[in-house]
Amino acid sequence: MIRYLKSRELFAGIDRMPALGTPVSARTFEVTSPSTGELLAELPDMGVEETRAAIDKAHCAQPGWAALTARERSDILWRWHQLIVDHADDLAAILTAEMGKPLAEAKSEVTHAAAYLQWYAEEANRIYGETISAPSTDRRMLVIKQPIGVVGTITPWNFPASMVARKISPALAAGCTIVLKPAEQTPLVAGAMFALAQLAGFPEGVVNLIYASEGDAIGRELCSNAKVRKISFTGSTEVGRLLMRQCSDQIKKVSLELGGNAPFIVFDDADIDAAVDGAIQAKFRNAGQTCVSANRLYVQSGVHDEFVEKLAEKVCQLSVGDGFDPGVSIGPLIDKRALAKIESHIADAVAKGGIVRCGGDRVGMEGTLFQPTVLTEVSRAMTVAQEETFGPLAPIIRFQDADQVVREANDTIYGLAAYFYASNLKRVWRVAEALEYGMVGINTGRMSSEAAPFGGMKQSGIGREGSRHGLEDYLEMKYLCMGGI
Repeated sequence: MIRYLKSRELFAGIDRMPALGTPVSARTFEVTSPSTGELLAELPDMGVEETRAAIDKAHCAQPGWAALTARERSDILWRWHQLIVDHADDLAAILTAEMGKPLAEAKSEVTHAAAYLQWYAEEANRIYGETISAPSTDRRMLVIKQPIGVVGTITPWNFPASMVARKISPALAAGCTIVLKPAEQTPLVAGAMFALAQLAGFPEGVVNLIYASEGDAIGRELCSNAKVRKISFTGSTEVGRLLMRQCSDQIKKVSLELGGNAPFIVFDDADIDAAVDGAIQAKFRNAGQTCVSANRLYVQSGVHDEFVEKLAEKVCQLSVGDGFDPGVSIGPLIDKRALAKIESHIADAVAKGGIVRCGGDRVGMEGTLFQPTVLTEVSRAMTVAQEETFGPLAPIIRFQDADQVVREANDTIYGLAAYFYASNLKRVWRVAEALEYGMVGINTGRMSSEAAPFGGMKQSGIGREGSRHGLEDYLEMKYLCMGGI
């Protein structure tokens, strides 16, 4: 049984709640802990038939859900928010067990998930149209906004609670119904959240969950089924491209939050101690397994040595271990492939002249724990400077010229998040405007908020999540021209 779990009923019911539907086959798959390898649950392994049935349920439920008043939808979202808050400790325990992040981080994520539900419970009441001055006195022209319809959503393993809330709360607020497929590595916290959604009072068919060990067939059905009007996906750019192609035949609306290769720039006028703390936050949160993790740390020559010394000293003090253990800062990587990737990036860098200043090794021979690592003398020829590591590895690149570092920071197909530290106001404005990224953290290593638009430029995605802009992605704009008035 999952440690520190108080509500056994919440966990026990996630494989048979109404939102799950009835599995067609007897196939199952196992969910295990990345920290211990312990079997956590055995869930029904669903496929195309179950997905199609869930889409049909969502399609039948959508007109009734859209017909409710904004206040009625808001009230149900508020109840769901409160249930998430009331069960935050249990949801955090489930999250840590299946994903591995430290319990304090998991609790913070659950709180963040609840904040999205609260935000969109409020925004449900703020879906406004507009009136337009007509060219003649016998016409009236106006714009209304209506829900797009059934939404297919696919969420990642690295933030399995907050991504569920961030994707589906604006859709539900807008009057859409949902079919959600969580990552196969981390389906349990999504299941627990959907069980709470049932208690909150969502009508039958409004929220639907698909468990599956493989996502390809589910994704194809969501993209090809004409009853699904929109796809929202968070994951790799490669899969995002595939889903976009699959949606193209129906010109289906897509929201994509994809890969990143975030630069973290420290200029010579920065507060170095603040920059070190920000780098630790931006790089090592969730063991570096975030799409907005700092992936390339550029430090200007005048402060390079001071920054490296202070960063390495603090990183060496970070504790690695099981997410349930007290004082742990860095949990396990999600699987063996993630472990192999960080090892290959370090080996490639060292072979090309990189120096490991801290960490660089596995912790133990079993499991997927890896020491937080600081790497210096990094050049653009190294793999780590070109690819997203998705692990606790901080490669530091020395730079001289401000214009040059902005060019290098922008020299990537990705454009999700960027960070920089500086105090000169002129520099702050110019660099912020020049960076080709959807989100820029200035003198901070953490910028996510339910009130702010989250999303990227270039091949890091399409659309925005969070904020009032996140609601617009689930609404259709309709122009009404009324004559003879």
